[in-house]
Formats: sequence, structure tokens, C-alpha cells
Amino acid sequence: MKLSVGFALLSLLFAGLVDVVFKRYARIDRSRGMYVLGMGVVWTVIQCLIVLASGDGFRIDGQTLAFGLGAGLLISLANLCLIESLTHIDVGLASTIYRLNTIGVVVLAAILLAEPLTAVKTTGVLLGAAAVTMLYERSRYAPHQRLFALYFWLAVLASVLRACFGIVAKAAALHGVDLQLLLLVNGPVWIVAGGVYAVLRERGLRVTAAKVKYSLVSGVLICGVANFLMLALTLGEASVVVPIANMSFLVALLISAGLGMERLTSRKLVAVALTVTAIVVLAHA
Repeated sequence: MKLSVGFALLSLLFAGLVDVVFKRYARIDRSRGMYVLGMGVVWTVIQCLIVLASGDGFRIDGQTLAFGLGAGLLISLANLCLIESLTHIDVGLASTIYRLNTIGVVVLAAILLAEPLTAVKTTGVLLGAAAVTMLYERSRYAPHQRLFALYFWLAVLASVLRACFGIVAKAAALHGVDLQLLLLVNGPVWIVAGGVYAVLRERGLRVTAAKVKYSLVSGVLICGVANFLMLALTLGEASVVVPIANMSFLVALLISAGLGMERLTSRKLVAVALTVTAIVVLAHA
């Protein structure tokens, strides 16, 4: 197995755990903004320790700052758009749309990064998209079509922003940016984005023990997601490693079923089989 694929699989594992923790957090009506802010604080602290341990120091030049702010803004806005969309459309639909950013990554990588769009990559991405689609189950939509359309397109925007994040990160690597420092810049962007969201959308910055606990766990996991993805992008093509990392719903599904949070139906088992096949195909691209 290629080392880049191994790192992508580790990013997938951590992302799947993040999804499960977020599902548990969202069972009760809590502040999404404070959750994002808290994760940003934890991520920033851990990333500082990682940079210190690397021995390279905090030498953030203009290029690193620009890429870091751009990537941080993209991923924080993607998560906030996704969270907001979940207030008015089904979780299954929003999650399906978000995971389909894989297609955007492959297309953008071919256009902007000149990565070859091979038949193997196309097959792997289409298998992954089919797996995500299998996980979507129809249910009732919002009563007002215009309101539903608004939040549907917010989920689409979240997916596009997530795809752009992967491309910006790979572009940064190609320009010689230290990706550990890029992630260090990302953390504070989450803090600002979460704080602004909490103040403007939720009208407050209230700290509770539950928010601190969930933010701590999620912050550690997200740091793992980001760092392993950056390692994968450094060693491999964005159009290969990002689609693999994006299939984290496989881990989330299996863990959720194991914890009794959802039922593992035959439809979901087909999705698991498609996901595994897609990963194998992309690993050999």
C-alpha cells in the first residue's frame, strides 16, 4: 500500500469518529458556534505542540499565512454551512450532498492542478458517489419549498467549499508551504468563525461542561483528520487521497450501528461494499 493511501485511511478513520461524536452532540439542542469555537481552541493548542515538536519553529511567512487563512476560511465555512443546512433538511440528504464533494475535488484537481483524470480515478469516484447515494433514505422535506431550496443549496455550498479546501491544501504543498504551519493558521480561523456564528446566529457565547467535553474530544479528532490528510496530500495526488479520506461515512456507519444509534440495513451493507471497492480502486490509481 502507498504511504499516501495509508495516511488517507487514517484521516478517514478519524473523520468517521468525528461524525459519530457530532451526531451524539447534535441529539440535544446546543450551540453549534461554541462547538466550532471550542474545537478551534483545542486544535490550535495541539497544532502548536506539533509544530514545536517538529523543531522547525513558528516561521509563518506571507505565503503560508495566505494559504492558511484561505484553507481555514473554506473549511470553517463549509462546516458552518453544513450545520445550518441541517436545521431545515434531513441529515441523510445533507450528508449525502456533503460527501459528494469528492467529485468536485477530482474535477478541480484536473483543471487547476493538472492532475490526470484517469479511468481508474473516475471509476473509484463514481463507486464512492454511488455508496453515498445508497445511504440516503427519503423522508419528509421542509413544508415550504422555497425554505427547503435555500437550505438545500447551503448544503451544496458546504460541499463545494470542502472540495476547494482540499485543492487549496494541495496547491499549498506544491508551492512548498509547510502544511503543519498551514494547519496552525487554520485553528484560529475556526475560533473566529465559531465565535461570530455564535454571536450573530445564536445570540450568545455561553460555555457549559458538555460543550467543553465535546469540543475537547472533537478537537483532538479533527486535528488527526487534518494532519493525516496533509501528510497524504504531501505524498499523493489530491484526486486520489481526498476521495479516500472523504469516505469516512463508512466508519461512522459501522460505529453507529455497533452502538445501536442506527440499524445496519441491507441497503447500507451494499453501500459499505461499494465504499470498500472504491477505496481499493483509488488506492491503485
